[in-house]
Amino acid sequence: MQTIRDLAALRAACSAARADGGLALVPTMGALHDGHLALVREAKRHARHVAVSIFVNPTQFGPGEDLDAYPRREAEDLALIAAEGASIAWLPDAATMYPDGFATSIRVGGASEGLCGAARPGHFDGVATVVAKLFNQVGPGVAVFGEKDYQQLAVIRRLVADLDFAIDIIGLTTVREADGLARSSRNAYLSAQDRARAAALPATLHACAARIVAGDAVAEVLHDGIAALHEAGFASVDYLELRDAASLVPVTTLAAPARLLVAARIGTTRLIDNIAVA
Repeated sequence: MQTIRDLAALRAACSAARADGGLALVPTMGALHDGHLALVREAKRHARHVAVSIFVNPTQFGPGEDLDAYPRREAEDLALIAAEGASIAWLPDAATMYPDGFATSIRVGGASEGLCGAARPGHFDGVATVVAKLFNQVGPGVAVFGEKDYQQLAVIRRLVADLDFAIDIIGLTTVREADGLARSSRNAYLSAQDRARAAALPATLHACAARIVAGDAVAEVLHDGIAALHEAGFASVDYLELRDAASLVPVTTLAAPARLLVAARIGTTRLIDNIAVA
């Protein structure tokens, strides 16, 4: 595996990889866990070579968010992706990604509105901008993202369609712990007590989904779900919503494949999750 920090060297390595069986990209912010490694394994199903980017992107963090505290474990991360057979590790610094005078931002309307877009203003602008840069730097034929960040996946799919990137976007099913909690780098912030309580998040999603499929009124189900999360120990719920699976438009009646999405805080940690409802 090549560990690359220079853009010219990256472009040369990626060009060689594309000519030798194709290249897939897995963008990450590091602090890798089994969910990220599943993305690498999926990427290898689609191309001979896989590039994994590790960059904690400052433009997707808002004021008071955990940019400085975000876990950084470079040596461990590199060992993990090397063991999975990645060909390229791309580790740019902030000056490479956002050089002096950088003044461009990409905003994806529609899919970025509401949900985490409402709770974290500007977040998806930062995501769209850095992902577009990674696509241009690496030039993959395929890029793989996790469904845990479902709104992000929708934003990236819209970005690729609107800006004519010749890249296939693969969404991989969320990787979960034994109790159902979605794997996330932020799970490391949870105290032992909060970690035990956090399992109520996926449990509540599944309970709500079952009621919606059974025909219960969506508004009532969502109201009850929020109450259940508070009762389980979550300090606040940013949202619990049913959205169209493709467009993320809010839905009040289950008439097509939908997605139930939630963001809630337990202790000082904000967790997100989602499941399919059909």
